[in-house]
Amino acid sequence: MVTQAGDKPHVQIDSDSSTKPIMSFIIRTEPGQHHFKVEANQTILTAAIQQHIRLPYGCRDGKCGSCSAELLAGDVAYPSGKTAALSGQPPSACLTCQAVPGSDLILRVSELTSAAEITVRTLPCRLEEKQRLNHDVIRLRLQLPDAQRLQFLAGQYLEFILADGRKRAFSIANAPHDDALIELHVRHVPGGEFTDALFDQVQPKSILRIQGPLGSFVLRETSTRPMIFIAGGTGFAPIKGLLEHAFHIGIQRPMTCYWGVRARHDLYLAELPEQWAATHPNFHYVPVLSEPDADWPGRRGFVHEAVLQDHPEIADYDVYMSGPPIMVEAGRGAFEALGLGMDHMFSDAFEWAADSPKARAT
Repeated sequence: MVTQAGDKPHVQIDSDSSTKPIMSFIIRTEPGQHHFKVEANQTILTAAIQQHIRLPYGCRDGKCGSCSAELLAGDVAYPSGKTAALSGQPPSACLTCQAVPGSDLILRVSELTSAAEITVRTLPCRLEEKQRLNHDVIRLRLQLPDAQRLQFLAGQYLEFILADGRKRAFSIANAPHDDALIELHVRHVPGGEFTDALFDQVQPKSILRIQGPLGSFVLRETSTRPMIFIAGGTGFAPIKGLLEHAFHIGIQRPMTCYWGVRARHDLYLAELPEQWAATHPNFHYVPVLSEPDADWPGRRGFVHEAVLQDHPEIADYDVYMSGPPIMVEAGRGAFEALGLGMDHMFSDAFEWAADSPKARAT
């Protein structure tokens, strides 16, 4: 039972939770007025992430204090004993990444509502896995230090910081609910200094530096419109993150993904959107090749033209585009001419052709 909001909350630091009854509790946030359930022995932050409540966090290990909230009512315990960030904070401070409720709770916390509210951080990371996906694309999976997590929204990107201070940007390909590792898709740019190094020199267990998250190419979750996702080449990376997030939070609006590449072998994870289409009735997948072999049975031409052929009523949609600037610009102009407002077009344009300080590579 929740204590009255004016009562002094009870905060217990206890490494032994074996006597806790098996039950769940309800958490209410102020001023956001969100309600979510926390299972027995589950941390507040873990439950919030699973139920799409965007509480702030940083290390998820009780050290940084980024997750701190004010406990207005109820009682919590800290079975892990990881409470270093409570030092110097008021008695009502609650570390949501470590706190396990002992009752229903009321928390005062600044929930995140946009990408601008997430702190951009600079962190070391270890290359945990490097996997070749096709002839010119690799998948990197990055591991942050044990006490760190990178909080991000689906569709955002990060930057590698090179030894001389230059930066290279790559879209995050996984969704926030699956953040144990950070996934990137990297296309090899012939003669490109950084991608040459990633493909040929940098090996698993190498230590790199990143900065992020960055960008506002994120899902507009409160919209009621059907959605079209358009990827060009490795522009599929942030589209993958957006779609996996949409599936995870249970969006039922119609969603169609068009993936435009030159040839069949450029579809480096072609089985993945096919699996999505088989398991999600509201999702449809359309690969489009601009230079197909004679035996290609699918769509041909430019990807934005395929979209227009299928959706002459595109003014009624939310459209997400990620790929080379020429693709994004062509789509934007064509869709706007049919009445799609700029407030319903969202894009992440990057440059493949150059590996330079100003390049934006996905």
